[in-house]
Amino acid sequence: MKMTAVEVNDFIRQGIPAFESAGCAVTEVAADHVVVVQQFRDDLLRPGGTISGPTLMALADTAMYALILAQLGPVAMAVTQNLNINFLRRPAPVDTIAQARFLRLGRRSAVIDVSIYSAGSDEMVAHVTGTYALPTPTSL
Repeated sequence: MKMTAVEVNDFIRQGIPAFESAGCAVTEVAADHVVVVQQFRDDLLRPGGTISGPTLMALADTAMYALILAQLGPVAMAVTQNLNINFLRRPAPVDTIAQARFLRLGRRSAVIDVSIYSAGSDEMVAHVTGTYALPTPTSL
């Protein structure tokens, strides 16, 4: 690991100031994964009282970026190239938790798997795969 959870949070906050006010935080950095929590807020709900799809997509993208930072260091120009999400069940109106891990880490791209859960439940509410384009060492 190149960065701790605190360092990842600080780095994201510097580049994306809305990160902190959104109630999102990296809570765990491990050798093979990161965990990111989106704190529940009423304004994240869609009609029907469930967490909105865009909230889940943003959480997944944040988790992917956090994984890249934690494992590779401060790579500001790593960018989302692809994000595919499958909504599996209705997320409860509680904190939402994302766990991200690499499926493949190459020199130019990373393929990442993200599992999203409602706090207090072991049942996945969404499954995400995404690809991040990594800058070449000369463009870091």
